[in-house]
Amino acid sequence: MPFNSVNTNVGAMVALQNLNATNTELATTQSRINTGKRVGSVKDNGAIWAIAQNQRATSNSLNAVRESLQRGQSTVDVAVSAGESVSDLLILMKEKALAASDSTLDSNSRTALNDDFISLRDQISKAVNNAEFNGANMLKGVSPTSVAALANADGSSTITVAAQSMDLGTGALAGILATDSIGTQSLASAMIGAINTAIINVSSALSKLGTGSKSLASHLTFISKLQDTVDAGIGNLVDADLAKESAKLQALQTKQQLGIQALGIANQSSSSLLSLFQ
Repeated sequence: MPFNSVNTNVGAMVALQNLNATNTELATTQSRINTGKRVGSVKDNGAIWAIAQNQRATSNSLNAVRESLQRGQSTVDVAVSAGESVSDLLILMKEKALAASDSTLDSNSRTALNDDFISLRDQISKAVNNAEFNGANMLKGVSPTSVAALANADGSSTITVAAQSMDLGTGALAGILATDSIGTQSLASAMIGAINTAIINVSSALSKLGTGSKSLASHLTFISKLQDTVDAGIGNLVDADLAKESAKLQALQTKQQLGIQALGIANQSSSSLLSLFQ
């Protein structure tokens, strides 16, 4: 049975409890609106926060994978550009060698053709020596640098593109030496076959490099999409529905005003007992 007391105001206690609960909800809603997150810390939801944090680690790791793939692709693309220059130079060298193989050629013309041939030959070395990116050269030397780019977030998988040596006297250009010339008809005739073989070998090497570059580019596209998907998944876990939170904020603000009024009414109930003693 309810009773009247000046020591204990049950109505005020209940009103205060409800007002405190409303204020707590209001603070939570305001925090979600300010941060845009439904789960902003481990205190909001420990399990969801832990899952989201693990996925954030994966997403950040994929940044390193993308950078590795981009570096690898750039290294291969530089090698491809230099290899294409080598191929073009070989075609010009074949033209000079074929012209120099003509037995009716006079000595002055042969000398001019040989000078052009030597200049083209030396340009091959310059192209190969300059085919470097990030300290790696996939064309220079007997055992040039291959490219191995990261392929997944934990580093357990890589994509490797094999190097293709195009130094004079090695690899695809094993039949063409740094001292070769077409100063005589016999040298020019012999050089035609060597250049034909080199053109075939360089074309094959460029095909392999091109395939490697395409593989890196394709995987880079996949990693970018995967990272977007992971980020979207994190958003689904922790992001707040701001439209919903905005509507809730207005409702809680109204509820807060009503709670303040209810507490005021409850606090006045004790003073009504004074009328009994008048």
